[in-house]
Amino acid sequence: MIKKLEAFVEELATMEVTPNVYNQYSYEHEENLIRRDNLLIYLKQMYKIKPKIILVGEAPGYRGCRLTGVPFTSEHLLMNNIDGLDLFGKEKGYKLALEKDKLLKEATATIIWNTLVKYDMMVLSWNAFPFHPYKQDNKESNRTPLKKELLIGEKPLLKMIEMFNIEKVVAMGNKAEESLNKLGISCDKVRHPAQGGKNDFVDGMRLIK
Repeated sequence: MIKKLEAFVEELATMEVTPNVYNQYSYEHEENLIRRDNLLIYLKQMYKIKPKIILVGEAPGYRGCRLTGVPFTSEHLLMNNIDGLDLFGKEKGYKLALEKDKLLKEATATIIWNTLVKYDMMVLSWNAFPFHPYKQDNKESNRTPLKKELLIGEKPLLKMIEMFNIEKVVAMGNKAEESLNKLGISCDKVRHPAQGGKNDFVDGMRLIK
């Protein structure tokens, strides 16, 4: 299985992307080596934990997975963990792609993990489009993935569901639900926690639990 996970990360690294997209695993930038390593550590941990639920978001954000390589994390979360969670941190082998004093946080990642800890849930995290889409000429921005980008994301998404024998798929937000519906994958849907959706997201996860 470890070979399969390594091949999966390698596949992501060599995938061609559309304009105004950053592939945070590609060989184009040296620091992406650490992001590939971070993702592999995460996937190996998940393989041991064997979660039965996958939580599917839309795409990596510029303050989150774009920097860390791990879906629904921020630099701060990846390095420091949060109370009640034994998944992240330096001692697990995670590293920063670029050393810095002030670690970025991402609101969405914090809300997700606080909720999962609160309800004692472990889910596999992934995105409908696994790379970071940004607005033209502004890499520090997020945009909604295009239809053709969601098509690129289909294969890795299906692979994740298959590799981890996922039993329940939960879409976080409309775009994730759209992608899953198009693939004929039945899913539950929760509100995306961004833009005032926190309480609805928490309620949605509580009901799934």
